[in-house]
Amino acid sequence: MGITVQNITGNTAMVIWPKMASCADSFYSIMYHPNWNSMLSSYSRKSFQKEERVPASRSSFVVENLTPLTTYILCVTCQSANPSSDQCRVFNTLEQDPASASNTKKELALGIWLTSSVLLLIIAAILLYGCLHLLCRRRRDHLQGQNGTSKQDQRKARTKSPPSAPHAKKQLLPLPSLFPFQFFSDKTHSPTANFYPTAEYILCNEGARK
Repeated sequence: MGITVQNITGNTAMVIWPKMASCADSFYSIMYHPNWNSMLSSYSRKSFQKEERVPASRSSFVVENLTPLTTYILCVTCQSANPSSDQCRVFNTLEQDPASASNTKKELALGIWLTSSVLLLIIAAILLYGCLHLLCRRRRDHLQGQNGTSKQDQRKARTKSPPSAPHAKKQLLPLPSLFPFQFFSDKTHSPTANFYPTAEYILCNEGARK
């Protein structure tokens, strides 16, 4: 079939194949598998670990995320058919590129930093919420204590102050004129002197009158 693998690095490889007339209205299947052994493995489609589908208009594809210093088998077929030996190629990936390794380390460090930042923000938010909740609770308890103290003071003031007397006007009513009476002294007046006939009298002694 004339399949070739080129531009091999530690993580990528480019596969090129000639177009097939039978796949003009279909797609190509690119199957590859690491650590392939021709004595133990077969060319069955189920034996391959990964499979990529490529439109029929293309005749090349870059395989990515390969493992450095690893032997791979790569096959190109039409419509996910089982490949034959002439549709496959075996290649070995190279050592990892220093620039790629540096980028990988940077990405790993960036991921760790982002994860740590998110965790710190979550912890800070939890602590802030707890502090605000505690402050609000203390202020509420303080206000309730002040209200209770003011109510107790008002109750004490009420108990100490004398009850207010009703503002009622007192009026002294004179004795009815129908009951005339006279005060007299035992020394100067006779008990029976100067009485009006058919009248009622009140007899008081001088000591009681004073």
